Amino acid sequence: MNLLLDVSTATSGNRFPLAFTLVYVIGFIAAVSIGSIAWYNSKRPAGWESKERPDFIPKVDKES
Repeated sequence: MNLLLDVSTATSGNRFPLAFTLVYVIGFIAAVSIGSIAWYNSKRPAGWESKERPDFIPKVDKES
């Protein structure tokens, strides 16, 4: 069993590719940004009705 573990770590290495990490980080930032814009443009939850929209959130018009 130890031989199999030694062979698998020797061939694959211990480094996680930087490209995968960047994709995950950029994807997370994009998801949070898009989600925040959608949340601010939706109907406000209870207690948030009187709050102002932040300046950096764009106004999205609904198509009815």
